[in-house]
Amino acid sequence: MPELRDLYQEVILEHSKRPRNYRALEGANRSAEGFNPLCGDHFTVYLDIEGDRIRDISFQGSGCAISKASASIMTQAIRGKRMPEAEELFEKFHQLVTGNAGADNAELGKLAAFAGVSEFPVRVKCATLAWHALRAALKGEQHSVSTEQSP
Repeated sequence: MPELRDLYQEVILEHSKRPRNYRALEGANRSAEGFNPLCGDHFTVYLDIEGDRIRDISFQGSGCAISKASASIMTQAIRGKRMPEAEELFEKFHQLVTGNAGADNAELGKLAAFAGVSEFPVRVKCATLAWHALRAALKGEQHSVSTEQSP
């Protein structure tokens, strides 16, 4: 499936070069930082939550193409979702990038572009960094999360 792999690479490169929702979020009522000490990736995820719905989400920071693209696509996938739905999407994405996902990745949309990450274990931390920061923000945790800590 070289065509599919090429398409996935294009999606990742596009989101890395032109990340969506890359800004500090005015009016954010939750945020969390994530840091990957192995490669230096560092992102802050900002959330505007009303009730249990994520009204808006953004991120800022620096990182490799995989981590930036993952954060960008994550913000698109999460906006408007309820907090339990975001947590469920976190689990599905984590299963995808660790090679434990089922055969049907269609419900992940553009996030399916990260399926190949499971072939490169060191890149799993890049792909999940913003997601771990998202999870911390959803829980209202005030400390930075690191890819070197247990999830």
